[in-house]
Amino acid sequence: MLFSSFIFLFFFLPITVLCYYLVPKKIRNILLLLASIFFYMWGEPVYILIMFFSTFFDYINGLLIEYFRKKNHKNLPKIVLIISVIGNLGILFFFKYSSFLIENIEALFHFSIEFPEIIMPIGISFYTFQTMSYTIDVYKGEVPVQKNLLDFATYVLLFPQLIAGPIVKYQDVYKDLKERKESFEKMSSGIKRFIVGLFKKVVLANSIGEIFEAITLIPLEELSVLTAWLGAIAYTFQIYYDFSGYSDMAIGLGKMFGFTFKENFNFPYLATTVTDFWRRWHISLSSWFKEYVYIPLGGNKKHQSINLLIVWTLTGLWHGASWNFVVWGIYFGVLLILEKKFWLKKQIKISPFWQHIYTMFLVIIGWVFFFSPNLTAALQYLAKMFGIHAPLYDSYTIYFWISSGVLLILCIVLSTKILKKGILKIKNSKFFIPCSYLGYLGLFVITLSFLAGATYNPFLYFRF
Repeated sequence: MLFSSFIFLFFFLPITVLCYYLVPKKIRNILLLLASIFFYMWGEPVYILIMFFSTFFDYINGLLIEYFRKKNHKNLPKIVLIISVIGNLGILFFFKYSSFLIENIEALFHFSIEFPEIIMPIGISFYTFQTMSYTIDVYKGEVPVQKNLLDFATYVLLFPQLIAGPIVKYQDVYKDLKERKESFEKMSSGIKRFIVGLFKKVVLANSIGEIFEAITLIPLEELSVLTAWLGAIAYTFQIYYDFSGYSDMAIGLGKMFGFTFKENFNFPYLATTVTDFWRRWHISLSSWFKEYVYIPLGGNKKHQSINLLIVWTLTGLWHGASWNFVVWGIYFGVLLILEKKFWLKKQIKISPFWQHIYTMFLVIIGWVFFFSPNLTAALQYLAKMFGIHAPLYDSYTIYFWISSGVLLILCIVLSTKILKKGILKIKNSKFFIPCSYLGYLGLFVITLSFLAGATYNPFLYFRF
């Protein structure tokens, strides 16, 4: 079930919200759990069993870690933690990477392996990381063990962030699971945040995504330099508005039910270095890898470059079982190493404008590896962008650039703080509150009009 679907907007969400506020507080977690199970089963009724197993598996592991610690067993808590990590990664590996491994073995040794097709459960990368972070934090003593299975299941299956994040660590919400304060202000703020996210997804991401899709339908041998660059730029905005829109909707939905999720994006396309970009983009994933992989490896103190390369190779693999994702991760890992060793270390003075151009150029190049179906296709597309066996422009170029001009300008402006600064200037006006409500209502109506006629409505991060 998509957030940007009429079945969610006019049936599932209003019914869930209404029931949530009608039932007593002590059973609201149970209601949310049942609603979340229904939400997931709407799209994948079979794979809900995988999620149930992951939930129960780490619930038991958390209890065992706490039990053995209280009994003063030195090694048993660590053994349980190792079992938890191996179990979680094993499930993730089987569903996400086993086919990739077999394909590479077949290609390397030139023989065929009979292996059934495996369909990856939606959201498995997100909820696996969430349950794994819980057992790690219980082991480190950073969160109390959750003894109520239903409350723990509510955390894992909570539908606002179930399918595509943000990755919500247990330490961020365990207090809200036990006791949270819903209010009109939170509900109002949540609805407004949800509308903004829905607008970003349906109006901006889908519209610019159609341009990208149209360009990818052009045979590669016919692609010109300027058309190829437009395709890469279009995808750059599509994935931003798609994923940040989903994160906004998730954060907004969380507020409607009294939860506070951390921000996942902070104007990433305003970054002036690649390092700065990754502090602003998919913050929950970056912080997860930093806390649970980078720092345990030694962080900045020991073998920093090797640690960065390991983390970013894993980050690439997390996004997909394909060599283009591995290269994408290594690409950014190398860039971050170079910045830390040279650019940032020597504090090279360059104007913010050129720093921004440098960053966006490298980010756009990176997205080519990300959107390509494989590594060969990525390299062929990059060759076209840099004029290798490609004309500067073609018959498609003028049409695409002119037809997408207004939309590109809108995407650029809304990815900056211009609108935010403008709103802050008029926030103290006596007309601000009624005008803001009219504005959000207008955004919602515009979004619905786009949604009613939409034939293109994917969520890009569902496949991760």
